[in-house]
Amino acid sequence: MLVFLLIGLVPILFFWKISLSSYESQALEQRISEMKYHANIISNLILNVNYFAIGDSGTTRDIASEISYVAEVYKGRILIVDRNLQILTDTYGLEENKTLISEEAVKGLRGESSTYTDKENEYIELVYPIIKPSEKEAQGIMIINFSISNIYEVQSGLAARLGVIFAFFTVFIILAVFFLAMYFIRPWREMMHAVDYLSDGYLDVQIPEKGFTETIHVASVINEMLNKMQTLENSRQEFVSNVSHELKTPITSMKVLSDSLISQPDVPVELYREFMIDIGAEIEREDKIINDLLSLVKMDKTSGEMNIASVNINELLEMILKRLRPIAKKRNIELVYESFRPVTAEVDEVKLSLAINNLIENAIKYNYDDGWVRVSLNADHKFFYIKVSDSGVGIPEEAQDNIFERFYRVDKAHSRETGGTGLGLSITRNAILMHRGAIKVYSKEKEGTTFTVRVPLNYIL
Repeated sequence: MLVFLLIGLVPILFFWKISLSSYESQALEQRISEMKYHANIISNLILNVNYFAIGDSGTTRDIASEISYVAEVYKGRILIVDRNLQILTDTYGLEENKTLISEEAVKGLRGESSTYTDKENEYIELVYPIIKPSEKEAQGIMIINFSISNIYEVQSGLAARLGVIFAFFTVFIILAVFFLAMYFIRPWREMMHAVDYLSDGYLDVQIPEKGFTETIHVASVINEMLNKMQTLENSRQEFVSNVSHELKTPITSMKVLSDSLISQPDVPVELYREFMIDIGAEIEREDKIINDLLSLVKMDKTSGEMNIASVNINELLEMILKRLRPIAKKRNIELVYESFRPVTAEVDEVKLSLAINNLIENAIKYNYDDGWVRVSLNADHKFFYIKVSDSGVGIPEEAQDNIFERFYRVDKAHSRETGGTGLGLSITRNAILMHRGAIKVYSKEKEGTTFTVRVPLNYIL
């Protein structure tokens, strides 16, 4: 409102001041011009009758009458001074036959005209030389003092009228600025109400995207942030629910098996052994879920816990493949490794090993018997690239955006059979992101899947 008031009122105030100042200067110039005109007429009359030579006569009395008339009309005083600085005529009748000594009078006798304005006492003094065009020095001078009080009276009246107009426009601008400010603020006020609602914990609020370009943009950004927060909150709730379910399922199975044994007093050794094997399997499954959760928690922590070292990536991949070959051999899956060049990079060996191990192990688990898994390593001057391809079951297109979410399973039944917890790819993605890298997936159902990992050769803080 202050800005708009300044924009609206300053030009009007400036116009007010300029108008009064312009009127004053123009009125004074016009009055001086008028007095010079009359002074010129009187000067010509004086020179025509040879006023300074003949002295007091009927002719000169006519000139004196003209001088008195001009002085009366303009509420002023006129002095006629000869070359000896003696005052011959004074319309006030106070200084006649006296000598006038002043710098302006001396300059006037030299042919110089001068004007002095006294705004405080509201008068102007005009020194006008009485001189013939053919002569250099004046025969005398005319000093005219005339009042300008009427100019300031008119200016005061003009100021009063302009003041009324200024007051009217001030009230109008204040009202206009108030409503305009309210109009401008309304989108922000609605946004603040939405933010206050959000601060109470309601993430489902949406800020209206309307108003000006800036407010629309800000509202859009906030809404996008709210959507991400809502997605994160939903993911958190789903994660808690999934963790509870995943941890509870093996315990429930063990409870059922143990209750079955307890309810039967004479359990055959074979059945007892079978149940204990099943209980042991459920314990292993529970242990795997807990270990994966602990790994995921470590991945969620800051990169300050990264143990960065220079690692030979070729040797790292060979070690991982060596560990996984027995698993692949059980299903006659061909495990092929291809390296295009030696690669050494600054990485956290444990975290990167876990990520690559999960990718290759999944490629084996979700593959067909007698299938293949190909792992390749390449690099350029900034990144190294690991590609893991398989001939497996593939991932449906609608599920590919969700595979990195915690506990997400494309085929829950098959995941149960393979012992999956739904945390592997989430752990992998977090490990890659902690290295400032990226991971992408390309897959078609029943045609296989390809994961591509890109990691900087030099770790970026």
